[in-house]
Amino acid sequence: MKNITLLLVVLFSFSLFAQQHLSTVHGTVYGAKPDTTEMIKASQVEAFMDKKVRISVTIHGKVLQVIKQKGGWFDIDAGNGKIIAAHFKNYNVNIPVELKGRTIIVDGIAQKQFIADDQQHFAGDTVAGKKQHSVKTDPKRRITFEVKGLMVD
Repeated sequence: MKNITLLLVVLFSFSLFAQQHLSTVHGTVYGAKPDTTEMIKASQVEAFMDKKVRISVTIHGKVLQVIKQKGGWFDIDAGNGKIIAAHFKNYNVNIPVELKGRTIIVDGIAQKQFIADDQQHFAGDTVAGKKQHSVKTDPKRRITFEVKGLMVD
């Protein structure tokens, strides 16, 4: 009887100390499964958006880095030195650090963010003499992506 009890204690202790291993195998899905019927490359997102500020789209790209596992914060390579800052809409999603360098398919909402030279730019209190950048040519524009679902490609 003592041997059985000892055996059970040892088996349960192994399960308590086991770490959860998040897989990055081809086809692994985090969040909702993305719709892969109409997909564009991450490098084409800005051109696809044209003058729209916010669109719902599925993109295919490479993960540059995982910033924060909890909530799924990561960067996607958008080509030409540009980065798409992505995060999950559902904060309860955890992604592994091993996604770095992997090609993924993400479904969600892409949005252009505008960063002013002067934080008062949007309030209209710009410094006299500074040139105002138009939306189309502003070099400080970047894209954020609110992810609904991610699949490792």
